Amino acid sequence: MNVSQPARFVPDTITLEVIELVNTRFRAHPGKLTTFGWPVTRPQALVALEAFMACRLPLFGQYEDAMWSGEPWLYHSHLSAAMNLKLLNPREVVLAAENAYRAGHAPLPAVEGFIRQILGWREYVRGIYWTQMPDYLDRNAPNAQAPLPDFYWTGDTDMACLKDTITQTLEHGYAHHIQRLMVTGLYALLLGVKPQAVHQWYLSVYVDAVEWVELPNTLGMGQFGDGGLMASKPYVASGKYIQRMSNHCKGCRHDPAQSIGATACPYTTLYWDFLMRHEVLLKKNPRMAMQLKNLARLDGPARDAIQIQANAHRHAPL
Repeated sequence: MNVSQPARFVPDTITLEVIELVNTRFRAHPGKLTTFGWPVTRPQALVALEAFMACRLPLFGQYEDAMWSGEPWLYHSHLSAAMNLKLLNPREVVLAAENAYRAGHAPLPAVEGFIRQILGWREYVRGIYWTQMPDYLDRNAPNAQAPLPDFYWTGDTDMACLKDTITQTLEHGYAHHIQRLMVTGLYALLLGVKPQAVHQWYLSVYVDAVEWVELPNTLGMGQFGDGGLMASKPYVASGKYIQRMSNHCKGCRHDPAQSIGATACPYTTLYWDFLMRHEVLLKKNPRMAMQLKNLARLDGPARDAIQIQANAHRHAPL
């Protein structure tokens, strides 16, 4: 892929001192600092903003949900950390995108999609956090209690999509919204990981993870921990979704079309298992009708086989 790279910055003196401090005090912790190139000053943030508007905004709408092995940046803005750290004002980011559209530089689908994420979704998330905390942090509507798999801290897994996303996360402190929602988040939801454990991981590994914006996105959107307050349905899918949105499945030993057997995709197995485990709850949600209709096509032996495989995966060393 020929993708324009985002603006990256050579660490200044203060940043180098902080990197040395982290490497000294936290050298046994996961992650890397050798690739650190994020904007840490207002002028750098403005350069990053201009670079996105000039080079990647025009194709943002077309590829915003895409994933590609070994390509961490794609057509995303990488401005969330700068906004969350107040190096950029969200108003000026929105205005820059609007100006790009009015100048004929970027098409409406790209600009609308980008502005909606900031003006719409980001402010909606802010509202959820400030109206629902502190009790929001303790919500766990699915009663998920499993621990977070150890490979979330290493990337050591044979599932290609998870390996790529987690390795990228540990190297850059970054993954885009679909990688967070539909790879690391989806797997944790299907596996039944306690939402608070997922929240702590996201808060630990991403450079833009300020709690007011991270917690609702993780616990509410990603893990359905609030039972539908933030998002009206759980965002669950089989491995076929990842196959459609990426090239990960081509080199993976797991087949997203299979739910049982040696080559079955854990996402697909756990997807059907999730629907079965929460069928009574999900029947109350009209947005889940189509997925439950597909579930109803599985006969008793097929359901039993999937649940056996799901339990075997859930109790295997991860």
